[in-house]
Parts: sequence; structure tokens; C-alpha cells
Amino acid sequence: MKEWLRLWRSFGYAIQGINHAVRTQRNMQIHVAVALGVVIVSIWLQVTRLEFSLLLLVIAVVWALELFNTAVEAVVDLVTEEYHPLAKIAKDVAAGAVFVAAMFAILIGILILGPPLYAYLYTR
Repeated sequence: MKEWLRLWRSFGYAIQGINHAVRTQRNMQIHVAVALGVVIVSIWLQVTRLEFSLLLLVIAVVWALELFNTAVEAVVDLVTEEYHPLAKIAKDVAAGAVFVAAMFAILIGILILGPPLYAYLYTR
């Protein structure tokens, strides 16, 4: 029974971390808003299950990396508030990981949603 309680608590801590990021990080708020829009448009355009799954996957990757970036920034700020070249590198590299994932997600979104959206808008 204790094992289940520990597992349940760990889920709670994870949700607290996600809530913190959504409440305090502007970029996370943007990612959530864009993801909601993509999900709504995907449902409206009736993309295939495979396409929808791929969109959800790239959304999850972007969110996960944004959460990781937030954690890296918090740890670096905990260690030093003064400028340090290694602190800058840590923050920049974590932000770069989010950027790469976000650009890939945009590309996947365009490839999946572009054709049916174009057809809806321009072939009526």
C-alpha cells in the first residue's frame, strides 16, 4: 500500500511542477495555447488517428523540453544569480533544445494541417 501512496504523491509533485510552469513561464503559456489550437483545428479538419497521434507526440516533446528548460533555469538561478559564462551556456542550451523541438513541431503541424486547411479555405 505504501508503494501506491508514494507513486500517487510523485504524480502530485509532477502536476505541481507543470502547474508552476504554466502559471509562471510565458513560453509555456504560449505552448499550451498553441497546442489547444492545434488540437481544435485537428479535430475540426478530421485528421487521421495517426496524424493526430503524431501531433500530440510533438506537442508532448515541446512541453517536456520546456519543463526541462524551466528546471535548468531554476537550478542555475539557485546556484548563482551573478553572470557566469557556464550558467549562460546551460540556459542557452536548454532553450535551444526547446527551440529545435518547437521548430520541428511547427514543420509537422504544417505538413499535417496545411493541405486540408488549404483545401478548406481555397477550394470551396
